[in-house]
Amino acid sequence: MTLKQLQEMKTRGEKIAVLTCYDASFATLMEAAGVEVLLVGDSLGMVLQGGKDTLGVTMQDMLYHTDCVAAGAKSAFIITDMPYGSDQSLDLALDNANDLINAGAHMVKLEGAKTETVRYLVQRGIAVCGHLGFTPQSVRQLGGYKVQGRDADTAEKILKDALSLQQAGASMLVLEMVPATLAKQMSQQLSVPVIGIGAGIDCDGQVLVLHDALGMYPGKTLKFTRNFLHENNSIPEALSAYVQAVKNASFPAKEHSF
Repeated sequence: MTLKQLQEMKTRGEKIAVLTCYDASFATLMEAAGVEVLLVGDSLGMVLQGGKDTLGVTMQDMLYHTDCVAAGAKSAFIITDMPYGSDQSLDLALDNANDLINAGAHMVKLEGAKTETVRYLVQRGIAVCGHLGFTPQSVRQLGGYKVQGRDADTAEKILKDALSLQQAGASMLVLEMVPATLAKQMSQQLSVPVIGIGAGIDCDGQVLVLHDALGMYPGKTLKFTRNFLHENNSIPEALSAYVQAVKNASFPAKEHSF
């Protein structure tokens, strides 16, 4: 799977199936189920390490898990999160992004409207995915896990930020916890694939945290998640069911959207 193929999927209206992945075994299972993109998410800080948020995840953590995922993935496209504090300067961001690419990532993901950093990385040959809406690394600044873009002013800002990231060279965008109407508008206006999580059905693809998709996370069940393992007899069947639900646009349903 390549960026060109993902772009072609958006062009022809084929949904893109994405899941977070943290190890080789699940990488192999996800590929077999048809998951096109594996996101090595800093969500590992919560679902693997037991943290209250993602802020304690280190570059060493991300490098280790990227290496593990790359060992199990033969054809899937791998995106790795740049963890909190890893992009505080342009040179630091470049060094850390290079390390993640060398560990096996095909693209790095940056949270927030960091257009200057995106442009700097892209000019140096690193593919970048943006992340707007609710950004977990800013959870304390945002005052908790809240839907973003409910009013006209903040919705307009998110859209402008997305267009700026695209102009800076971002090749993909993750859009988290925004109203479905806003996500639809953004998916139509942006030329790059928009991957939604809690952003409605009209995004170009969907992503869930693996542990949410399998009902394994002991924390609060979020509105936009669905337990696919509860509906199936095995993890491979659950992963395949997730892919099918994304592809046929039965997930997310209205009850999973804002």
